[in-house]
This record gives sequence, C-alpha cells and structure tokens, in this order.
Amino acid sequence: QVQLVESGGGFAQPGGSLRLSCAASGPNSSPYAMGWFRQAPGREREFVAACDWSGRSTIVADSVQGRFTISFDVAKKTLYLQMNNLRAEDTALYYCARGYGGGHSRLIDQYPYWGQGTQVTVSS
Repeated sequence: QVQLVESGGGFAQPGGSLRLSCAASGPNSSPYAMGWFRQAPGREREFVAACDWSGRSTIVADSVQGRFTISFDVAKKTLYLQMNNLRAEDTALYYCARGYGGGHSRLIDQYPYWGQGTQVTVSS
C-alpha cells in the first residue's frame, strides 16, 4: 500500500515562507508523477504544482507561479513544496498525491493516491 505523509505545515505571516515535505513509502511508490493540491474551507480541491517521475519537469498553477517551487528527491522518495511570499489566500489544507504514471497532470482524477494533508495558515 502506497503511503504519503505530509509535514511542514503551520502558521506564517503574509510574505513569509514555509516548506512542505511529503514522504512516499510502500511498494511501487516510485517512480511516478507527484503533485500538490490544496483545499480551502468551502472550496473545491485545486491543483497547486506537480512534477514528473524524475522531478525534472514541473508545472505550477498560475496563482502560485513565481512564489511556489516543487521539487522531488527521487532517491529519498520525498516531494517538497517551497512556498515563498505567502498570502492569506494560500491558507488551505495541502495534500500530496501520486499519479497513475510518470507524466505530471493538473487533473485531480489522475492521482489515485493521497496523503492526509497538512494545514497551512497565513495570517497577520
């Protein structure tokens, strides 16, 4: 059973930074595309960023372009999301997900495995 465990969430002030991590374990936990999604209260889950199986090809949502960076350490099977210049609207529960195959996607239904989420709260 693939397991994804997120960490690194917490509180930050506007303009601050946080770094999320997601450790993947279990059989066949790699190499696959990996992604970050988030869900704010009362809103649907949305795409944040994703990378392909190698971590060399990445895509990010327009809303976080230039502020968030996704990376994947293949050897450690750990996914990261560096979040800089945080805004109040970034407040959400952030989820790590593993894709069906090696290519990244913005589509939620292309990710069959999910972590439990880590809360990020941005407030002054």
